[in-house]
Amino acid sequence: MSYTIDARVDGSFEDVVATTEEELAEEGFGVLCDVDVQATMKEKLDAEVRDYRILGACNPPLAHDALEAEPGIGALLPCNVVVYADDGGVAVRAVDPERLLGIVENDDVAEVATDVRERLVRVVESVEASF
Repeated sequence: MSYTIDARVDGSFEDVVATTEEELAEEGFGVLCDVDVQATMKEKLDAEVRDYRILGACNPPLAHDALEAEPGIGALLPCNVVVYADDGGVAVRAVDPERLLGIVENDDVAEVATDVRERLVRVVESVEASF
């Protein structure tokens, strides 16, 4: 079983990032952090790496529910969605929250994880359908 929800599309890297952010917003997610891995590796290590962004996505009402059910859950938030150059295309991968949050073993958190997973599946499928 995979730990991510995946798609691979043909499109420009920046267009795929922008579309991913738009689709996340459609599902109620904001991007709390946007890590440009390529720029960071260049700056810190003088290493050349593929285009790679990590988008830390958060749906505030769902995060609130999860935090109420399990205060320590913040250690597993936000939900990361990565977009990176992949063999002439662009990969979009979202963490599978049911797999990630399943380690908590709390039924209330499991309900939130299911909702988040359904939303992230729609995000990834919508990005894939856009290209």
